[in-house]
Amino acid sequence: MKIDAKGVYYRDLNRKIREAVATGTGKIELANVNGQYYIGDGINRPVTITINGVPGNDLGAFLNGATIVVKDNAQDNIGNTMNAGKVIVHGHAGDVLGYGMRGGRIHILKDVGYRVGIHMKSYNENKPVLIAGGNAGDFFGEYMAGGVLVLLGMFTDNPDQPKHGFRFGTGMHGGVIYVRGKVDESKLSREVGVFELTREDQKELKGYLKDYCTDFKLDFKEVMREKFVKILPKSTRPYGDMYCTMPR
Repeated sequence: MKIDAKGVYYRDLNRKIREAVATGTGKIELANVNGQYYIGDGINRPVTITINGVPGNDLGAFLNGATIVVKDNAQDNIGNTMNAGKVIVHGHAGDVLGYGMRGGRIHILKDVGYRVGIHMKSYNENKPVLIAGGNAGDFFGEYMAGGVLVLLGMFTDNPDQPKHGFRFGTGMHGGVIYVRGKVDESKLSREVGVFELTREDQKELKGYLKDYCTDFKLDFKEVMREKFVKILPKSTRPYGDMYCTMPR
């Protein structure tokens, strides 16, 4: 099913999408999208939504099983509190991606903004994964409690800029961040450290990256050509000494 979004108010566009999903439509293609908010929010059926144009904020929020493919750039708050499904962006994306993300996958081909992966979490086998193919801004992995972040630093339009910004891993107390190549340790927050990958890490990472490379038709061997390191929190309670405790 095709929907022309040119000049369509975001509420009307989302109503059309939900009506199509409710009737059992498996594939929806949106044309001429230009900043409409909340596309795909809360959809819990295995539908594929292909977006031609640039969607607005909160794309795929509360997503629970659908697949969203963006053929251009995307804006902020992708995958807010996402539970399952996948978002694939064939360009750049903005700030606060994967906020409170609890499951599913977000694949960004190029650069991402600030506070990516903030408050990501996981529970048992429900593990969220977010992969950025380019560079990232400040506060990457902020307050991360679980899940997986991957930063490649490969597919950027700004190769002269740093791979990542300052305050990397601020407040991180769970999960893991994999980085291709070197990390600027002067930009890491004190709560985290750099570690070598184990065999189990390598196996897990390869699985994530094969999926990523399939989505963008990339050369998996080229992505794996450079060594990866992992960033882990030094403590599961980085701010534990800031709170009062009652004597027993």
